[in-house]
Amino acid sequence: MNRFASFFRRAIVCGGVLAISLALAGIAGWAWPPFTNSAQEAAKPSDDGSLLEGFRHVEAASVSDALEQISGHKMYMTHRMRPIFPTKFAGFALTVLLKKESNNDPGALTGMLAAIDQGAPNSVYVMVVEDGADIAGMGGLMGTAMYSRNFSGAVIDGGVRDTAYLQKIGFPVYALGIVPSTSISHYRFAGSNIPIVCDGVKISPADIIVADGDGVVVVPRASAPQVLALAQEMDFKEHSMYAWIEKLKSIQEAVKKFGRL
Repeated sequence: MNRFASFFRRAIVCGGVLAISLALAGIAGWAWPPFTNSAQEAAKPSDDGSLLEGFRHVEAASVSDALEQISGHKMYMTHRMRPIFPTKFAGFALTVLLKKESNNDPGALTGMLAAIDQGAPNSVYVMVVEDGADIAGMGGLMGTAMYSRNFSGAVIDGGVRDTAYLQKIGFPVYALGIVPSTSISHYRFAGSNIPIVCDGVKISPADIIVADGDGVVVVPRASAPQVLALAQEMDFKEHSMYAWIEKLKSIQEAVKKFGRL
């Protein structure tokens, strides 16, 4: 009888310990999700900050190649779009359109300035100056405002002036040329944060602009994570190939190994 009672007590204790263990395991599983899934989610560049940080560290050429593979479209600007000094940046497009119109209206370009004052950090001011290759779409004053608001840079389908001051403050601008002219009395603001065509490339507000020494590329916002992932893969392969080419003294062998050209 004593043996039976002792066995019964041990069974109750063991059952209680098992129940507590299962309960704790359930709480742990709720509080700490599986590491693999959470790590994978953390690695995805889903938020704006991660996307921009990723695009700031890949080459524009790789971004252009990735876009062409994924979308079948060329999304880079022409050789005419050049920086006023060597630079590299990425940011979200804040689009502005100026239409050619002779006028004496002091408020004709107010919207152009308001777009800057309302712009968010990490914006890229993308302006189209209609038939404006020899018209300065922006200069030092506008550049200072963008710089103070932490814009990433500016891309002007037109001209730029005050380049010495822009270089002094380190604000990067791409443009079709450097000219001393003005848009005042010659142009009218036609809209901001609207779809535009800049140097032949369609751009929607908040598309990602990637620029470096090779030029300017436009990444549609919806496909940005996929484009970034492929561009990073291309960058890795290409950077790995340099040492192989030097070692083997053959670009063909390196291309065979890495599948990148």
